Amino acid sequence: MDIGGFQKTSLIDFPETIACIIFTQGCNFICPYCHNPDLVADPQKRVGNFYDETEIFRFLKKRQGFIEGVVITGGEPTLQTDLFFFCQKIKDMGYKLKLDSNGARPRVLENLIKNKLVDFISMDIKTNLENYHLVIPEKFDTANIVESTRILMDKAPAYEFRTTCTRPFVSKKIMDDIGKMISGAPKYILQKCSRKVSVLDPDFLSTDKNFFSDKEMIELQNTINQYVTASIIR
Repeated sequence: MDIGGFQKTSLIDFPETIACIIFTQGCNFICPYCHNPDLVADPQKRVGNFYDETEIFRFLKKRQGFIEGVVITGGEPTLQTDLFFFCQKIKDMGYKLKLDSNGARPRVLENLIKNKLVDFISMDIKTNLENYHLVIPEKFDTANIVESTRILMDKAPAYEFRTTCTRPFVSKKIMDDIGKMISGAPKYILQKCSRKVSVLDPDFLSTDKNFFSDKEMIELQNTINQYVTASIIR
């Protein structure tokens, strides 16, 4: 695994679970508002050393009984060729496992679910299908996004969908399109884009119109609430 970051404790990233977070290196999307810009680069172009996988498993062994779960996020974890075996090792230690994904590789998600290697999946829905070209630098079949949503809704043990709300990727019309795609989902997270962190495209932060007010966030929430059981603005 190409591990670009490691956080030893989190109380908020895995619902009702004390967890550590493993950040994988590399992503196939180029969201300008990405809050982990150092993790987007291809592993071959990373500046600095990767985290030692052996040290992480040594930490997990020592913390058994103190932390309950592991979150694997990114970057995009499903790009890692040894993700399956990495998850197996974590599950063999008795930990619960949460995976964050952009949904671009549905077969990987399905394989992890089928083999009971994940307990919870958070899938980021970037925008509606017709606008995915704004966040991916190459030709991409958005049918993969639809398939991933169906796999989670039909097969995942627990899951949530979430969207970072910023223009031009989100509007009330786009939120309505997203709602139709995930209609019946139990939980949806609307993430308000922060201007207080480093992002992939620093110029993005300087454009006021990219950001929603609190009132506008509630309007977006009201739109998605027509389709999901519960929603949270975070």
